[in-house]
Amino acid sequence: SELQKPLEKTDVHLVSFSVDPEKDTPEVLRGYAEKLRAEPKRWDFLTGAKSAIYDLSHKGFRLAVSDGSDEAGIPVHSTRLVLVDRHGEIRGYYEATEADAVTKLLADTSHLLREQPK
Repeated sequence: SELQKPLEKTDVHLVSFSVDPEKDTPEVLRGYAEKLRAEPKRWDFLTGAKSAIYDLSHKGFRLAVSDGSDEAGIPVHSTRLVLVDRHGEIRGYYEATEADAVTKLLADTSHLLREQPK
């Protein structure tokens, strides 16, 4: 991933949540992590009960997700990346489909790391 290398000397942790727990079993997520060469100590791929995932998406991250599916059968969900600080506060949203999303996220992460004591 474009995010891992620039963050390797920080304590930033990446977390990806599946919105399709029926298809995205732990084994499937492990395969996805391997494909992305995700560093296990830095990047978690999580799944769980659909109701808990949807609740976390709506109430925790304030992101859209629904039972409707796209052409590929994937639940309709947000494509936004969310920057959360060490206190659990949302500090930014980044549209993953935009070319400069990772650049903006990394810049804000760098600012946040300077701002917050460990």
